[in-house]
Amino acid sequence: MNGKLVGGFIVVSALVVGAAIYYLQEYFYYAPVELASGEAAVEMTTLAGGAPEAIIADGFEGTDATSSPIRYRACFTTSMSLAMLSETYAPYEAAVPLTGPGWFDCYDAEEIGAALQAGRALAFTGQANIEYGIDRVVAIGEDGRGWVWHQINPCGAAAFDGDPLPPGCPDPETFKAATPKEGESNG
Repeated sequence: MNGKLVGGFIVVSALVVGAAIYYLQEYFYYAPVELASGEAAVEMTTLAGGAPEAIIADGFEGTDATSSPIRYRACFTTSMSLAMLSETYAPYEAAVPLTGPGWFDCYDAEEIGAALQAGRALAFTGQANIEYGIDRVVAIGEDGRGWVWHQINPCGAAAFDGDPLPPGCPDPETFKAATPKEGESNG
């Protein structure tokens, strides 16, 4: 009798903990991205100046989480052609769409990845080092649908693993000192 009671308690406890972990990962930390007045929904880095600039983005939906810098996901549509975009904005090499929460229906990492591999979508640099070691990636499909996510770059991968930084990486301490904290301005 005691063995069944203990076993039942263990199974029920495991189910409760599993459900709590699922809820925390899939729902709790995420919140809709609220754009400030006049803030651009989507920006991409130009080839000419190397700075992010706003693009035409309609129907923007975004979600983010404070628990990790790589949980940002967004969807939008644009009337800008892939030919024009590829002549104006910096491509993003090795773009790998990260899986988003299941309830964020407009963003499907497998579909985006397949479109990128088949050439039905192109990936662009939204902003390099939006946080140290984290790039914002923008992918746009032939049909005008667009997706945004954050991805760890080679500098971040090395820094987070404690390995020596690859050539060309900014110094993490200098980057941190030069980056304004939330609510502060840099000038």
